[in-house]
Amino acid sequence: MSTVLSPRTPEITTKLPAVGTTIFTVMSALAAEKNAVNLGQGFPDFHCDPKLLEDVTAAMAAGHNQYPPMPGIPALRDAIAAKISALYGHSYNAGTEITVTAGATQAIITAILAIVRPGDEVIVLEPCYDSYVPNIDLAGGSVVRVPLVPGTFRPDFDKIAAAMSPRTRAIIINTPHNPSATVWTEAEMRKLEELLAPTDVFVIADEVYEHMVFDDARHESVARFPGLAARSFIVSSFGKTYHVTGWKVGYVAAPAPLMAEFRKVHQFNVFTVNTPMQHALAQYMAEPKPYLELPAFYQRKRDLFAAGLAEKTRFKLLRSEGSYFQCVDISAVSDLSEADFCLWLTREIGVAAIPLSAFYGNGFDQRVVRFCFAKKDETLVAALDRLAKL
Repeated sequence: MSTVLSPRTPEITTKLPAVGTTIFTVMSALAAEKNAVNLGQGFPDFHCDPKLLEDVTAAMAAGHNQYPPMPGIPALRDAIAAKISALYGHSYNAGTEITVTAGATQAIITAILAIVRPGDEVIVLEPCYDSYVPNIDLAGGSVVRVPLVPGTFRPDFDKIAAAMSPRTRAIIINTPHNPSATVWTEAEMRKLEELLAPTDVFVIADEVYEHMVFDDARHESVARFPGLAARSFIVSSFGKTYHVTGWKVGYVAAPAPLMAEFRKVHQFNVFTVNTPMQHALAQYMAEPKPYLELPAFYQRKRDLFAAGLAEKTRFKLLRSEGSYFQCVDISAVSDLSEADFCLWLTREIGVAAIPLSAFYGNGFDQRVVRFCFAKKDETLVAALDRLAKL
């Protein structure tokens, strides 16, 4: 007589007990359900340059559809190195110091896995992008949270120094900053360089919004500062720069010894990155105009959206120095918490935003929410018309 076996799924113990569905997924789903204008999740609702699509099609037609070299095709790595040298004055060897990644999120976790061991401490500056902490947890590291100054979101170097210990392995910085839209100054970068000089602490520099800096300011890449460049993984994103977030192509620049370790992890967690897109990007980067004109492009959208908010709403606008985000203080509009306000705003007013409390481990609520203005002008105008009802 045969035995009937019941299917059984073994119990799994999560490696990320504090992680649920991200706020971006929640708000985007709610926006779709309520037919709201989605200014929550950070992605454009407009098309990229048709020339870039033509370059992809040409690359596919030319037969570039098989595995590329593990660190990325040479032409693209050459173009990345040339761009960094031209903009920031630091020369990276395209063969040993540049790697093409499956977006910036993969780049960040790969850098963390390459350098962080169990027991190591990694400093994150809150509010911070939501992948940093789970990445550190997966590497077995300990997260050390240091708040940026509430209200201004400037780095507090006294608190950073106090948070450092013999176990500090790395610090993650992000400029231009998501979610606050602040941009680190040259003086702040030099202060970080000075603070880290006597240590062996690595820097993971999230610079995905490098080409979105406004009001004639400049992006202070860690590549500009020799003492930082020597210890840093610089992460950037073609998705952000060229309005193709769904392509998930980014890159990392780092000194050769750091990059050698990075590639050891990269080859086993993704191995290679979309081949025709790499060829298209290499071709497209021959003309620097698209990224050189990006600050003016997004500054105009920032100004359109900010002027509308100032005219039509009682929000207090925080300064947007870079990125494609505008933060506002909701204190004059509502007594709700940030999270509850964003839910109410989406359901009742028809505009989705993101609470800054979602970017803090302790849910710190300072009555500030984030809008994304990487949208068509008509999308921004539609959102402003709805927000005028507040």
